[in-house]
Amino acid sequence: MSEMKNILITGGAGYVGNLLVPQLLNSGYRVRVYDIMYFGKETLPLDNPNLEVIEADIRDTATFAAACKGIDVVMHLACISNDPSFELDPDLSRSINYECFEPMVLAAKNAKVKRFIYCSSSSVYGVSDRPQVTEDTPLVPLTDYNKYKGMCEPLLWKHMSDDFTCVTIRPATICGYSPRTRLDLSVNILTNHAVNKNAITVFGGVQERPNLHIQDMCDAYEMLIEAPHEKIHGETFNVGWQNYSIMDLAKMVKRVVEAEFPEKGDIPITVTETNDIRSYRVNSDKIKRVLGFEAKHTVEDAVRDLCKAFKAGKLPDSFGNPKYFNVKQLQELEVA
Repeated sequence: MSEMKNILITGGAGYVGNLLVPQLLNSGYRVRVYDIMYFGKETLPLDNPNLEVIEADIRDTATFAAACKGIDVVMHLACISNDPSFELDPDLSRSINYECFEPMVLAAKNAKVKRFIYCSSSSVYGVSDRPQVTEDTPLVPLTDYNKYKGMCEPLLWKHMSDDFTCVTIRPATICGYSPRTRLDLSVNILTNHAVNKNAITVFGGVQERPNLHIQDMCDAYEMLIEAPHEKIHGETFNVGWQNYSIMDLAKMVKRVVEAEFPEKGDIPITVTETNDIRSYRVNSDKIKRVLGFEAKHTVEDAVRDLCKAFKAGKLPDSFGNPKYFNVKQLQELEVA
């Protein structure tokens, strides 16, 4: 480990954060989680002496600036995530996903943070009929969520300097189990339905989407903490692995769940119409070429991990508990 020892993760109590935080603690980092806690903090390793949890809003720039003191790396994961959550309250979402971003970057830089890692999204590509989208592909956002994710990227570049390393990562759709699992993401939705309703509904089916196992996401983040300045400064990296149509994903989920739960027999797949036409295939050659990063876990691995979690009773009330669904939880809390 280099001198990058103190890590601040915004949104660190979220889906990815709940796997990433213990991983970084196990690697010897000191971690400060900065999160508004819409989904609680009970799933974090709160008894670890190297973990500090700050319950605060990223729009509160003064509190965020104070939290950056003594920090080497800021990983900015916090956002109102996914399109339906965004549509609940567009003003709230704009303020969280866009308006507070540049003040946060400046606060980190002024606090002498050495590195700022911005988690954007591969959804910024919107719809593309190219065989694969690379980091240079023009962004064609279809929704405000995609648009604001993309609009933050140039704001980061405005403030980068030799002593303030800035990098953007555009992850594919994450799948798999975490102590704070989301069941509103494509592979996870399909698996929940197959396991608990013995049926899979596909909305559309022909749309192609990139997928990434949540463990690979965490490994990519850890790699970015230590990557040499000259390799990542001012760079944008796609990180995804397997591009599949939604129908391909459904067939894969069906196969794995039938193998994990043979007593279920044949799980039918029904197709229904959708207005969600986002379709793109992400190319992740650059992160492999520059940093040597390659995803190691498949979509099937993610489905198997979720099946094990369901069997072990780790995901109770998987349709009723709002904590698995961003939109439902925000409504429940009357945030939006």
